[in-house]
Amino acid sequence: MDKKYYVEVASNQRNHIGEYICGDMFLSKRFKGEGRLISVLADGMGHGVKANVLATLTATMSLSFAEEHKDPQTIGDIIIKTLPVCSERKMSYATFTIVDVDNGEVTILEYDNPPCLVFRGANLLELEWQKLRLENADDLGRSQEISVCKFIPEKEDRIIFISDGVTQSGMGSQDFMLGWTHERYIDFLRDTIFHDRHISAFKLAQRVVNKAYANDNFRAKDDTSCGVIYFRDPRRMIIATGPPFDKESDREYAHKIMSFGGPKVICGATTTDIISREMGIKVEDNFEATDPTLPPMSKMEGIDLVTEGILTLNKVVTILSNHTESTMNLRNGPADEIIKLLLNSDEIVIMVGTQINNAHHDPTIGIEIEIRRTTIRRLEEVLEKKFMKEVIVEYI
Repeated sequence: MDKKYYVEVASNQRNHIGEYICGDMFLSKRFKGEGRLISVLADGMGHGVKANVLATLTATMSLSFAEEHKDPQTIGDIIIKTLPVCSERKMSYATFTIVDVDNGEVTILEYDNPPCLVFRGANLLELEWQKLRLENADDLGRSQEISVCKFIPEKEDRIIFISDGVTQSGMGSQDFMLGWTHERYIDFLRDTIFHDRHISAFKLAQRVVNKAYANDNFRAKDDTSCGVIYFRDPRRMIIATGPPFDKESDREYAHKIMSFGGPKVICGATTTDIISREMGIKVEDNFEATDPTLPPMSKMEGIDLVTEGILTLNKVVTILSNHTESTMNLRNGPADEIIKLLLNSDEIVIMVGTQINNAHHDPTIGIEIEIRRTTIRRLEEVLEKKFMKEVIVEYI
């Protein structure tokens, strides 16, 4: 990947009022080591389970075909041929947007979704769109062409794509008789970015969806989704857990952690003792338990968080696995504080010591180092696949 920037991706959604499942589907996949990211937003017709099934089918196909480097014409033809047409509305049962960021070039493919926007800073970038007629298009009334564009992104560019629940929000109300409209939506984005130039992808997507929800008087009349891709400087952090296999590596281990440019987290008493001894830094114990299920945090100069090891990391994995960024209710416990740093970081380095900690060793549950490795593998997987983070694990 071109390290001039990091590619952050996030989305936010709100279900149609009374529905427990969203009729829009947002999928993303980051290809580790390839400098590639694909994001798809599909909008299934109607709402509820039927719409969700259609949107999921469309998004899954779109992601799969884009991953195979199929050309936009072929992708559009196959998907449109697969999707049936509503006999009453004369529309496809789903619409979609595909954004493919591949080694410094962006390709956007749209079918019947509101136009995808690109902001360079707070300024709307004019893109050159090409219309492609679909070979499998029919005369049943639905759109017979897809829109495609390519451009070279720069740092501080943002790609914003939405379902029509955003631009049609508020329709029929006194303030927005014809809906929020594309023009007002653009003005909102421009104003938001201008006043918060480094707003994250998630927060921008959240603000768009929340504004649309407010337009509908907090009773969403349609599924509402926003996806944002943001090209920016990377935010890095490091987590260290477990002592090195070779005691002679303690000094190097401690120095690498302390010299890291970004937030630093130490998980485990033995690891904390190593850093304290090798760097001559005092550990301040804290006996105030902010989470009754975990040992309290300690303090160390130059380190952002000092926590217990495996129990805390297991709770981090559990919370991340069972929640999205929107549904987390984070407080001030050790696991919560680690998660806050993880969600605010893009590149996460995890240094894993491979010396066995006898304090946790129990022959009935296997060797402790395997427990540690398993926990780290689970953490790496959920961060990469669910939260689109870049994770580097180093075993020492």
